Amino acid sequence: MNQALFDKIESEQFRKESLDFSVGDTVRVHTKVVEGDKERIQVFAGIVIGRRGRGLNATFTVRRISYNEGVERVFPVHSPRVDRVEVERRGDVRRAKLTYLRDRIGKSAMAVKEKSQSDARGSKKAKAKAKA
Repeated sequence: MNQALFDKIESEQFRKESLDFSVGDTVRVHTKVVEGDKERIQVFAGIVIGRRGRGLNATFTVRRISYNEGVERVFPVHSPRVDRVEVERRGDVRRAKLTYLRDRIGKSAMAVKEKSQSDARGSKKAKAKAKA
């Protein structure tokens, strides 16, 4: 009984459209900021270095370099404060968390290989078999 009620209340809080991005993607997160009685949109752009949680507790972490200093921000996926998430560039990574980017300096701190069209279709071995 209690779980059914909890699930009903939780389902009302979910985001209507799903956010389609993954770890390694370069994104622009549009957040609503309230200043006094005014509300405006502020953009935070960077690389997604991790996702965690399930359901309403799901969050993602975005990292960027600002004035030669690394800045990370954690956003709840289903927050009404997150207006939208734009994917600027798809990243091709082999890890679930990109915490190793914290140790890097300069351009290498934002270096994630871009996912190309050929990577999306299949591996080199699969293409070689198709040619033969």
